[in-house]
Amino acid sequence: MKASLQFKITQGLRMTPQLQQAIHLLQLSNIELNAIIQEQLDSNMMLEIEEADSNEDLSSTEIEKINANGSNYDEFDPNEESSKSDIEYNEADYVWNEVNSVKTTQKKNNLESGVDKTRIEEEDDKYKSLHEELRWQLNLMSISDNDRVIAEIIVDSLNDDGFLENSLNDVLETVKESLEDIFLEEVEAVLKIIQSLEPAGVGARSAKESLLIQLCQFDQKIPEVKKAKEVIENYFDYLVNHDYKKILKKLKLSENELKKILVFIQKKLNARPGSQINNSRVEYTIPDVNVKKENKKWVVKLNQHAIPMLRINTIYKKMIHRGDNSNDNKTLKSHLQDAEWTIKSLRHRNDTLLSVAKCIVEHQSDFLEHGDKAMKPLILQDVASSLDMNESTISRATTKKYMQTPRGVFELKYFFSSHINTDQGDSRSSTAIRAMIKNLIDNEPSKKPLSDEKISLLLKKEGIIIARRTVAKYREAMAIPPSNERKRLSI
Repeated sequence: MKASLQFKITQGLRMTPQLQQAIHLLQLSNIELNAIIQEQLDSNMMLEIEEADSNEDLSSTEIEKINANGSNYDEFDPNEESSKSDIEYNEADYVWNEVNSVKTTQKKNNLESGVDKTRIEEEDDKYKSLHEELRWQLNLMSISDNDRVIAEIIVDSLNDDGFLENSLNDVLETVKESLEDIFLEEVEAVLKIIQSLEPAGVGARSAKESLLIQLCQFDQKIPEVKKAKEVIENYFDYLVNHDYKKILKKLKLSENELKKILVFIQKKLNARPGSQINNSRVEYTIPDVNVKKENKKWVVKLNQHAIPMLRINTIYKKMIHRGDNSNDNKTLKSHLQDAEWTIKSLRHRNDTLLSVAKCIVEHQSDFLEHGDKAMKPLILQDVASSLDMNESTISRATTKKYMQTPRGVFELKYFFSSHINTDQGDSRSSTAIRAMIKNLIDNEPSKKPLSDEKISLLLKKEGIIIARRTVAKYREAMAIPPSNERKRLSI
């Protein structure tokens, strides 16, 4: 076969670096985005933060004004390629779904974002894990070097709940790798030291042992303490399985006496003592958009403190000279072109995010008024069709993005849920149905909790046809135990 050259004309979209940047920025959370912006500010002299004139957030109208009155980027055209890229950028929505998600390493945000960063950093400095807290307490104690080594090994063997996962024999074997002539009795003695630390109950080998350790800190003459110790020590399995009738029979207690014991155990003891420290750190979520009611209408605005706005540094821009081919001038031109694309990409991200948020609020206004029970069915395709965007664009615009509402802060994904048809011909969202299930369980008779089958029948009376296994799935998703475990003592 004779080799030859052939020409072929085809149509296609070319993924330019600028288009890839626009897609990449859309899928980032505001924390990740701020880290990227800080990198850009550090590396590109043409970029600077545009200081906000007020504390008001930005609506779509205000964004349009900024876009219209912003820097005149057309004054300087570094090359024809830049103009050509604008056309490809405008067709971004058609190729969103062809691009794989890019995971970025979250870095510390050094930008001002409306949150007291000094306070956050102070909280981070105060935060200690359970293991760090126990080591700090050990450092204040006068113990031998050998005991300190053993204590360190025991602390390292504790899980986040404060329980010792390894057997003492396993701990002993680990200790022998560092120390000689150490016996099991010494390890047990050091474990007692660990169990004397705060929070009470750490270092236990079971929940039962942990609760008994915690009881030691109370006055043993208190009737509830004495009885609680007897219940935990001798009838712990009955307690765990809520078999209160057997406890009543074994201890010959009245229902009122048992109630006092159970309330004491529930309020004064912690089955996961380590969680008191490991859960103490505050997680900060900065909403991307704010929603509030103004003049009887729901108004959606971007949180300008979460999403900083950039502009071109006019001083450096004026230093560019046409016809100057020096390396310095080429560098300035390159930085300007990159800065322009970064700003355009950020504006496109903000426009898309605001449009999606407004569409969600329009669909879910009943939720904002009445809560979960009024949530309507909504899928990504619904929003994509309303905004004439690609479904993958909506997915990226709603992932790791948060909305501040009068009912709290929600991830945008929260407002999407599947639908279940009713016998009236309409549909309910799965979120609304979960709220109905929770309401039924919250108001069920304490002596006779509702089974999944009974809940299914009650929903059917409301016109909602839902299988028992679906009720079970929704119940489990809300971390609600089955009816046999919910059965409790009726006083």
